Amino acid sequence: MILAADNSFARKLADYALPLRHARTEVLQINVGKLCNLTCIHCHVNAGPKRKEIMTRATADQLVDWLAKTDIPTVDLTGGAPEMIPDFKYLVERLKALNPPRRIIDRCNLTILLEPGYEDYASFLARHQVEIIASMPCYSPENVNAQRGNGVFDGSIKALQLLNSLGYGIAPGLPLHLVYNPNGAFLPGPQVELEADYKRELNEHFGIVFNKLYTITNLPIARFASYLKNNNKLAEYMALLNDAFNPATVNGLMCRNTINVSWTGEVFDCDFNQMLKMQWRDGNRGLHLWDIDPVDVENRAILTGDHCFGCTAGAGSSCGGALL
Repeated sequence: MILAADNSFARKLADYALPLRHARTEVLQINVGKLCNLTCIHCHVNAGPKRKEIMTRATADQLVDWLAKTDIPTVDLTGGAPEMIPDFKYLVERLKALNPPRRIIDRCNLTILLEPGYEDYASFLARHQVEIIASMPCYSPENVNAQRGNGVFDGSIKALQLLNSLGYGIAPGLPLHLVYNPNGAFLPGPQVELEADYKRELNEHFGIVFNKLYTITNLPIARFASYLKNNNKLAEYMALLNDAFNPATVNGLMCRNTINVSWTGEVFDCDFNQMLKMQWRDGNRGLHLWDIDPVDVENRAILTGDHCFGCTAGAGSSCGGALL
């Protein structure tokens, strides 16, 4: 494992005299597991239908109990398909019962809402006013199906129409945001322009409305790294990210205000570091969320690797889209 003190990204930060340290925690991002109904080529989790890693109820309880003692305002549920863990509804209900209330985000692949056994999940999410950030790599079927599998575009459209019918993207308490990932080894286009294109095309052809579009750069790890290697593009893509390094993005990196937690409760700086097993440690001991005090996290050095160039290239990239 390459950590903060010895990698090209760390040296780049040093060249610009840019320290990268944790600030006040504003987001608790919980990766509830790797189980998913899709196997997208850009997936940094290597998620899929055969994965067995899922969060237990006991772990979910420990996470919520820890969160209840903090003032962290946002909980970001990701996966895999978060909805597929058996205790998803239980976890959401426990989170919604917290005082003060928290902003709850579900990172949804859309198609799961149409799968047998999940038909009531869209209404459940609406009833509990869970914000949805949904993967939608393009507004054309060719690009979506190439990246996510045949038939996924049609399913995504049906799911978006279902969400709109429940008030998502329309009612103030039901935000619906979409995520664009490039379908290949290149950087996203300008977020504002892509959002305008998405809104026009999805509304004109399908009557779909949504709030914001987030552009997210594909990071060269897991399944996307395998795609790059198999197409002899890994070195070229890494050079692209390196050459596009933008020092103005560093202050807004999501690792600065986020604690990322695995399905077992282990803590990381971000979901990408989690997949690379770059875990927070106390000496030789790996840390779990319930081992730490959120106040003690402030000013902690962030673990980096060369994959971090993906978040600082061009306009920058985070779970909330472009940084600039």
